[in-house]
Amino acid sequence: MTGKAKRTLRVEKLARIYDHEIAPCWGMPFGKLLLRNLAVPERGQVLDVSCGTGNPTIEILRRMSDGSRLIAIDESSAMLDVVRRKVAQLGPLGTKGVFFRTESALPRLSFADDVYDLVVCNLGLPDMPSIDAALRDFARVAKPGGEVRCTLPLDGTFEEFHDLYREVLVKHDRHDALERLRHHVASYPSCELLERRLASAGLHGSVEIEEFTLLFRSSREFFYAPVIEYGPLAGWKAVAGGGQDMQDVFWYIKEAIDAYFDGGPFQLTVKAGCLIGHKRARPGRLRADEPDDDVDGAITTPIPLTASFDTEDDSAFEDLETGLPWPPRGIAEGSVRVAPDDPALGEPLRPGEHALDDDSPAEQELDAFIEGKKRPHHLAD
Repeated sequence: MTGKAKRTLRVEKLARIYDHEIAPCWGMPFGKLLLRNLAVPERGQVLDVSCGTGNPTIEILRRMSDGSRLIAIDESSAMLDVVRRKVAQLGPLGTKGVFFRTESALPRLSFADDVYDLVVCNLGLPDMPSIDAALRDFARVAKPGGEVRCTLPLDGTFEEFHDLYREVLVKHDRHDALERLRHHVASYPSCELLERRLASAGLHGSVEIEEFTLLFRSSREFFYAPVIEYGPLAGWKAVAGGGQDMQDVFWYIKEAIDAYFDGGPFQLTVKAGCLIGHKRARPGRLRADEPDDDVDGAITTPIPLTASFDTEDDSAFEDLETGLPWPPRGIAEGSVRVAPDDPALGEPLRPGEHALDDDSPAEQELDAFIEGKKRPHHLAD
């Protein structure tokens, strides 16, 4: 199987598990922050960049008035298939002006300048090579007076793990990895830095912050939780290096977590940030509340919304804020929980249940969690 085929399968798997195992503890808290005090202008034009499986796309659709249009893009067709099914389940609400396109935001958005009243991006910025370039592009397609909202994790996120990681590297004289860890931690931007980036992009605004906590029952559940496996784990492995060096470091980390948090859950802080910026209006240009006759010539026909959301029991879905269907807040097979809403931890995951592909250096299975694998003799006590 080619590397491209493996990546496609990985994304398809992520689309299947995201709503049940990642969204409740990651995507939804960020999405709620993005939606706070959000109003869609009358007959507003909305662009949702990297919409994923539809959080918060569907809630924005709920808030739209007649005559508004929402264009949701994502580079993953598997993700878009999920959000299409959700919209189809909404009945008449799903017949509003909503359009989907399989499209990446890179290297730049394909839309014309000064088009949208509202541009949103929930957790898409960290995947882009340059936050500055992305914000400038979002500002470009926003109308004068329009609004740009983006969420992302800020500095201090996963601080407990990063501190423990640093301690392990110092103790074992891994100075090369320490420098890589420093760069990795610095990739989580500060509020002050983001405010400067907003201004540099021509947006007047600020950053709102919300802090929440993730709880893990053990080091095993931490590393095998999908929110970690499909999130920062590959970067953490790259910090440690490849091959046996990486395996040794993660043996030490696993033992440190189990020693420090024995008898209690491993707790991690997440600092969520929402950038809210308004594009400066220019004389002689449209007001933010004036509709454009031409949003984008490439989008002319809505995608048919005929599929139903796949579930054996509709009662398994809870209402979120406005009564729209969303996945259950509990996460399957005892994966990570969000605290303090649901501090009870479930049954442990089976090792390797959501393991990444083994043949990628960044996705090697961790020896420390292979059943029956013993601690290597060469590791110092």
